[in-house]
Amino acid sequence: MELNLGISQQDRETIAAGLSRLLADSYTLYLKTHNYHWNVTGPQFNTLHLMFEGQYTELAAAVDEIAERIRALGIRAPGSYREFSEMTSIEEGNGEETAEEMIRQLAIGQETVVRTARAAFPAADGANDEPTADLLTQRMQIHEKNAWMLRSMLA
Repeated sequence: MELNLGISQQDRETIAAGLSRLLADSYTLYLKTHNYHWNVTGPQFNTLHLMFEGQYTELAAAVDEIAERIRALGIRAPGSYREFSEMTSIEEGNGEETAEEMIRQLAIGQETVVRTARAAFPAADGANDEPTADLLTQRMQIHEKNAWMLRSMLA
């Protein structure tokens, strides 16, 4: 069945490409945050363990929402490690970092996701794709707040 959302095929493909990069960054940050949740040690263990859990739980819901938006636009959503690794701007962590380095790396990752969402916004806005623009705005708000909270732990 042909899709007719009032957004051209070309615009939907461009928007989905930006969302796919956001999905890749979000999924990679999810994995990194979950890894750090499992492997953090030190005097801040309980605080960081719980904080990281809250962040990876939120990211798990976000990747589903982002992928479903791509599908709603009629485009296949990427879903493999290979695809994500080719698109992501987030560096993986190995779980051997100090607690302070984990915090620093996650703050950088949160800011990276903000920039990826911001870069995808003009295509959605230009095509009058309000649902995608709303999704991107929400993602930027969440990641900016998370980055601020993580940076505050380093001050």
